[in-house]
Amino acid sequence: MLAQEALVFGRLHHVAYRCRDAQRTVDFYTEVVGLKYVAGLMPPENTRLSWPLNEAGKPPRKVVDGASDSIHIFFELGDGSYLAFFDVASSPQEQEDPATPWWVKHIAFETDSMEKLVAAKARLEAHGVQVLGPKDHDFCQSIYFMDPDGHRLEITVRTEESDTWRELAADAPVELAKWNELKRRKYGHQPAPGGKIAAMPADSTVVPA
Repeated sequence: MLAQEALVFGRLHHVAYRCRDAQRTVDFYTEVVGLKYVAGLMPPENTRLSWPLNEAGKPPRKVVDGASDSIHIFFELGDGSYLAFFDVASSPQEQEDPATPWWVKHIAFETDSMEKLVAAKARLEAHGVQVLGPKDHDFCQSIYFMDPDGHRLEITVRTEESDTWRELAADAPVELAKWNELKRRKYGHQPAPGGKIAAMPADSTVVPA
């Protein structure tokens, strides 16, 4: 195992999803959720067939091979990070993964009081949005709802005690070992072996940010 070094990741800068209609997404996140729409980026792929990726010590290589009509939209969150979406008109719409339960993929946003959580639920319901919860998870309470593209969103408020995460961290290796044993015994799964990390394709399509 590599020696412990300084954390590579700091805080989250942005997370990006795909949307079917940028205008509808802007309307929902500004009018219903209450976020600030701060950027709409039309990347250079829209106007140039290709642009070079300059990597130190390597010859420039093409990263886009063909036009891509898209816009990258950003909404600012309370801590200065961003929630972002791509509307890609030139590509087929993505399909739901039937093998993944609907509750697995989601993103959680934190608010700072139970009163604000209840107020958020009331605001969403006033706009006709179905809201589940609040749900008590012991260390937080959460509400859940969907956006127009079916992305599952969570708003959560911390309710942990001062030592909650210390205790969870101490138990984490044991819980992971128990999970690995359950998968082995019940489903015949073995932990995936370490191996070469997948590389970007030689002519990959890369969209900035």
